[in-house]
Amino acid sequence: MNLKKYLVRALHRLQKGPGYTYKELLVWYCDNTNTHGPKRIIKEGPKKKLIWFFLTLLFASLVFWQWGILINTYLSYNVTSSLSIGFKTMKFPAVTVCNANPFKYSEVKPLLKELDRLIEAALERILQPGNSSDDVYPPLDLELWNQMPLVLIDEHDKDNPIILDIFETNQTAMGNETMGNLTTALPTPDAENLTTAPSTRDGENLSTALPTPDAENLTTALPTPDAGNLTTAPPTPANSTTEEKKYKLAVKLCSSPGSDNCTYRNFSSAAQAVTEWYLLQATSILSKVPLHDRIRMGYQAEDMILACLYGAEPCNYKNFTQIYHPDHGNCYIFNWGMDEEALNSSNPGAEFGLKLILDISQQDYIPYLSSAAGARLMLHQQKSFPFLKDQGIYAMAGTETSIGVLVDELERMGYPYSDCTVNGSDVPVTNLYSQYNTSYSIQACLRSCFQNHMVESCGCGHYMFPLPEGVNYCNNEDYPGWGLDFPYSVLRKGYVNKCDSGQVSERNKHFIFSAEPVNSSLTRALALGQRRNGVIKLNIYFQEYNYRTISESAATTIVWLLSSLGGQFGFWMGGSVLCLIEFGEIIIDSLWITIINLISWCKGLKQRRARARYPDAPPTVSELVEAHTNLGFQHEAGGAGPGAQALPPEPGTPPPNYDSLRVQPLDTPGPDSDTDTE
Repeated sequence: MNLKKYLVRALHRLQKGPGYTYKELLVWYCDNTNTHGPKRIIKEGPKKKLIWFFLTLLFASLVFWQWGILINTYLSYNVTSSLSIGFKTMKFPAVTVCNANPFKYSEVKPLLKELDRLIEAALERILQPGNSSDDVYPPLDLELWNQMPLVLIDEHDKDNPIILDIFETNQTAMGNETMGNLTTALPTPDAENLTTAPSTRDGENLSTALPTPDAENLTTALPTPDAGNLTTAPPTPANSTTEEKKYKLAVKLCSSPGSDNCTYRNFSSAAQAVTEWYLLQATSILSKVPLHDRIRMGYQAEDMILACLYGAEPCNYKNFTQIYHPDHGNCYIFNWGMDEEALNSSNPGAEFGLKLILDISQQDYIPYLSSAAGARLMLHQQKSFPFLKDQGIYAMAGTETSIGVLVDELERMGYPYSDCTVNGSDVPVTNLYSQYNTSYSIQACLRSCFQNHMVESCGCGHYMFPLPEGVNYCNNEDYPGWGLDFPYSVLRKGYVNKCDSGQVSERNKHFIFSAEPVNSSLTRALALGQRRNGVIKLNIYFQEYNYRTISESAATTIVWLLSSLGGQFGFWMGGSVLCLIEFGEIIIDSLWITIINLISWCKGLKQRRARARYPDAPPTVSELVEAHTNLGFQHEAGGAGPGAQALPPEPGTPPPNYDSLRVQPLDTPGPDSDTDTE
């Protein structure tokens, strides 16, 4: 019952309101607040009131301006980085070693036989057009060539460039002259232009003129099947004419063989054009080979890893974990930490690191595919996938390379200070590298994003990246338009822009291993019966036994924000938190008064509308009762005619009978009347 009475009283209090006006409320606040300034406004003279009102308004504006700056600074979530140096027993990094050549040429030669014959014939036509012979035995199978041919673009006439197919049988003398000039000069390697134009033959015009970058003499000769590396040819004379510099080699990408919807991929040199064309064709061929066959065609651990020593403990190829890398074939990881604990390093120096001797079998390299002979290696954290194309380093064949390792420990802040993620679960990209049970990384996110976009655009995946479930690799036979629908230049230039790069960073602690080659010298003769130019010796060790920690911390915290807001308020107006509570109190009272006034105004408006509809005042209860009980009242029948109908009597009170209210004398006989009667 007490609670009910309290609620009823509270309701009545709310309905009644504070009981004073806005002016009274403002005067009360200025007289009782602890904030400096408002009291002076109501207690000083007229002139001082005006001065103090202006000063109070000015300083209040400064306070709110400073508060806005402070709040905006806090909501920007800036971070500060600090650097510290520590000493402790560190885990030796995972070491991934691969051969620069992904497959043994002796194993893949049956698959690339026709491709090699095509590239040899194309090189002969490009480099020696006058001596090229059309009688090739056995005849060339141009079906593979027509899927993605190399063409020569003659731009002597920029408005009407001429496109010549290298294997076109009815080439004119002008075409042969053009092919001859190609051996002298080609465009400069400044940029690679990708232009789209309909397919044309000799003498036909292009609807879109192909751009002509500045040309430069070709100094790099094209490789031959007998040599695994590119060789350098003598430079051409410096006074080459301008006309000799207006030729390009390009890869022709069409939606289907013989289609007019084509794209021409220009290259800066003949060597680059042939290498890229060969890589595309080989990728198309090898993408149809099952994974277990590709692993078999690669370099095996027992053949590649000749010797291994970690500190004073010997090791062998069985201490390495094998993975298949699309760029480099079979790769082997030491100290990956997947199946056993990672190894620790107790001291710096080469005697306490990892020593490897590798045989890369340089004599079995694939011609035209690999431009360098050596090993590709990378140092990375345990349980992380090695992205050698981005972070790997080369070790030259026939050398001994010593690599000193420096460790940086990086600690990043998470949301809302950055878009970093813990394990990639909150990133809207399916991580295709999760099949390796590795940790999340930026490279894994970007490549997964690119592969997903390519699957959506072409219906197939790129050979260099893992495949989603139920998807096949792209090739020229099953997906002839994949190079045009999703140009492979996007892979090299713009696929990062297609992905949400704001959500691809790691959070929490992870290590960065800086590999600095200390020295690289030619190896001495090894008593292993191996060719020296195919053997590599590696020394990997901690250069210093300390590590640097780069940690991020919040530049502004909630404590900083509150102290800064209070400092500005106290400095400009001498206020505190209690002053803010007082100010909040009058705001609540003002809203309360406003609500009560609105309710009263709505009620008054409703009553005024009712009076406008019924101008006469409504009868009272006593009047209604009198009208029904006094039957003597008769309504006047005004305007009644002979044919008019009598209206029912209206209730009301009849006029009073004033004669009945007068005092009449008593009717009694007098004495005179008695006398007369007698």
